[in-house]
Amino acid sequence: MAKRATVADRPRTPRWLRPTIIGVLFAVAFYQMSGWLFHNLKGFLGLLFLAWLFSITIEPIVDRLERFGMRRGAGTGLVLFSLLALTIGFFAVFGTLLFEQIAQLLTTLPDALTRLTDWANRTFDTNFKSGDELLKITPDTLRDLAQRFTPGVLGVLSTLVGALFQILTMLLFVFYMSAEGPQMRRTIASWFPARQQQLIANVWETSVEKAGGYVVSRLILAAAASIFTGIFFLIIGVPYWLPLAIWTGVVSQFIPTLGTYLAIGLPALIAAVQHPLDGVWVIAFGTVYQQVENYVLHPRITARTVSIHPAVAFGSVIVGATLFGPVGALVSVPVVAILQALAESFGHRYELIPEVGGEEPDPDAPELTADNDDYD
Repeated sequence: MAKRATVADRPRTPRWLRPTIIGVLFAVAFYQMSGWLFHNLKGFLGLLFLAWLFSITIEPIVDRLERFGMRRGAGTGLVLFSLLALTIGFFAVFGTLLFEQIAQLLTTLPDALTRLTDWANRTFDTNFKSGDELLKITPDTLRDLAQRFTPGVLGVLSTLVGALFQILTMLLFVFYMSAEGPQMRRTIASWFPARQQQLIANVWETSVEKAGGYVVSRLILAAAASIFTGIFFLIIGVPYWLPLAIWTGVVSQFIPTLGTYLAIGLPALIAAVQHPLDGVWVIAFGTVYQQVENYVLHPRITARTVSIHPAVAFGSVIVGATLFGPVGALVSVPVVAILQALAESFGHRYELIPEVGGEEPDPDAPELTADNDDYD
């Protein structure tokens, strides 16, 4: 008669199996939760990073005011108020002219497109429809447009209100991040052991230096490009010179690689519609100014910032726009500048061997051995 299997004789479950299963389940749940949070909070995370980038941009000015005896919160408020006053002052001086020229540009754009299409049809023997044929406005068309775009107008108003709320939220975070910057660094460092706190301080200092320097240099270059371009447009009589000059300065500096061509393309098109020779002059000026900026202005202004390869900058913009939308595209290049600076600061490079392009060793140099004092 066969014996019954006792509890001791049954195969035991390995002790590691249950913790492993629980750990895998927790890992899957954490991954799913992280993906859900990232998808729903990526706009807010982008806003936080943009506020941090703004705060470290004004941090050198706030630090100087603090050294002069002003409290850090008051210094941050003074800097933000000064920037707001400068913005209001700019629109007070140029605002009327700017909005008038933008309105005139939008009004005359259909006629400009019509003349451009007619010129293309005559020159290249094409058969494109002109603006007059495309823009046939009838009472029925107006009624249909009103019914179609009335909800869109309400959507635009809600979008403007949301954008204003986001700007105010970002400024609030900028104030706290700048006013409480040293305390925030100490709080973050306190979560790490003493041997790693110096590393945290170095990483923070490098990030502030590179990201802040990049933004400041781009703002200076954008202002310089807008000023010189606006003066040139005004001299040769390009219509709507002020908005086109601002467009050229901003787009050329904050959109890597393609920004240079996009920035000068629109002014050249507008100028060519009025006088074809003016379009040629605009392109020539943009080409010459780009060389002056690359070889004279850019090296001097960005001497303390990290130089990024154009292909890397363009790829970072695509990745940033994919992950965080327009905000990600704006802050992607400073992020890459920070990562590149950290890699250069804490990474290690080795000497190349001759087979891959290194220099030939000096035969007269002493050979390093274990008994050599220079052996590392």
